[in-house]
Amino acid sequence: MDPVQQRSKGFATVLAVGTAVPPQKITVDYMIDNYFRVTNTEHLTELQKKFAKICKATTIQSKYLYATEELLKEHPNIAACMAPSLDDRLDVLVEEVPKMGKEAALAAIKEWGQTISKITHLIFTTNSGADCPGADSRLVHLLGLSPNVNRVMLYYQGCHAGASTLRLGVGLDRAYPRA
Repeated sequence: MDPVQQRSKGFATVLAVGTAVPPQKITVDYMIDNYFRVTNTEHLTELQKKFAKICKATTIQSKYLYATEELLKEHPNIAACMAPSLDDRLDVLVEEVPKMGKEAALAAIKEWGQTISKITHLIFTTNSGADCPGADSRLVHLLGLSPNVNRVMLYYQGCHAGASTLRLGVGLDRAYPRA
């Protein structure tokens, strides 16, 4: 069959959207007051003032973080000024990003109203971590999806993540028409 004839008819439709945010919500005021204490850099008073000014200028009222004081105690390099912390950060992200992906996926599946077994494609987008096999593979396992589900992993798309994911979804919809 001609590939053009195989395309879906009409517009692609978003059937559901799932999102997840880290569990800890903090106010920016709390962050300003506690960041330097938690990182043992309270002596950097000029930097504290600059940090407070930047935070106030953004007009952001709150942020979601995965890092808790307990996590920072378990991984002291993350909070230590100038310590090598990339490996520690990635170790945390490799475990936690797929869990957040599961939360988002389950919300979308619930909104969609269909069974998990009907999923044929998975697009996983994150601005955190990069590993192989990726968070998409871990999510397939966490959701109990068939290993034959077609997966695409998008890392570090920044502000473009949502639009890139939607464009890719539209392309998949057109390339793989529903029966």
